[in-house]
Amino acid sequence: MARIESDVAMVDARRARDAERLNSTSNMKEAQGLESELASLARRKSDLEDAELEVMERLEQADAAVAEQESVMAQTNAEGAALSAEAKRVVAEASAAFEAATRDRAAVAETVAGDLLAYYDRVSARSSGAALLRRGTCEGCRMVLAGTDLQAARLAAEDEVITCPECGCILVRTEESGL
Repeated sequence: MARIESDVAMVDARRARDAERLNSTSNMKEAQGLESELASLARRKSDLEDAELEVMERLEQADAAVAEQESVMAQTNAEGAALSAEAKRVVAEASAAFEAATRDRAAVAETVAGDLLAYYDRVSARSSGAALLRRGTCEGCRMVLAGTDLQAARLAAEDEVITCPECGCILVRTEESGL
């Protein structure tokens, strides 16, 4: 754009100089040459002005595209900030829930016999540790216990620790166990 404007200014200056020379000349041949050059300069200026308009149009389109992209960026940044705030909130809630669960586990662990707690810690290192026995199915591995395993669970004392033969979880028996 600056180059085209500079070229237009040079054409205008040369046209003014040639027009002045045309007014002061008395030589017909020189006057015809200057008129021809003035016509050529007028065509050159017209071409430059057309090019200038084309560049201005492209510049406007580019400015519009930049404005659109800046809008998209602003929207993306706002969405990112909202998601970040939501993530921080979720992490804070999860941390609070984890701390509460840790406190609750510590309180329950104090009431459990030491050898049973040690056994649970060993089992939980490789599986979920303990699982509900529901309708003859271990909720830890989702396997249905065989009839002999269910019979052994039925015959076991209420305070006896029974485990899943598949995953090794301590099975918690309730009314839903199907025993």
